[in-house]
Amino acid sequence: MKKNVSIKNKRARFEYELLDTYTAGIVLAGTEIKSIRQGKASITDGFCEFNEQGELFIINMHIDEYSHASHFNHATKAPRKLLLNAAELKKLNREVTASGLTIVPLHLFLNDRGLAKVKIALAKGKKLHDKRETIKDRESKRQLDRIKKEYKK
Repeated sequence: MKKNVSIKNKRARFEYELLDTYTAGIVLAGTEIKSIRQGKASITDGFCEFNEQGELFIINMHIDEYSHASHFNHATKAPRKLLLNAAELKKLNREVTASGLTIVPLHLFLNDRGLAKVKIALAKGKKLHDKRETIKDRESKRQLDRIKKEYKK
């Protein structure tokens, strides 16, 4: 079992412009938390949406089946409820419905008490030219780092 589980969604920062971040708890079954503690989860295809009751769910989050479980194992891509304050939920729901923003998961981790938490962000989709600009900035930063490394030798 891993002590420090940290599962990141690297595509989210490339695909979206992040506006505001929140940390939410997740409602999980016993075998789901055991798989997460082994580091067998993925949030790259995940997104969040509200149901009719105003509850926030994470969709397409993949948690592998627990290897030592019997036939009572969990579904790998089931929607999982996120836990936030009522004020935060109302604010997010208002932003999503009014301005067409989306909520994406950024980081899945275990806190000090061993509880699974997910950092989510209110995000706006990037256009193609914004993605190209991000790639250009990343490449220029790499070039500068290489030059600095050579200069220090």
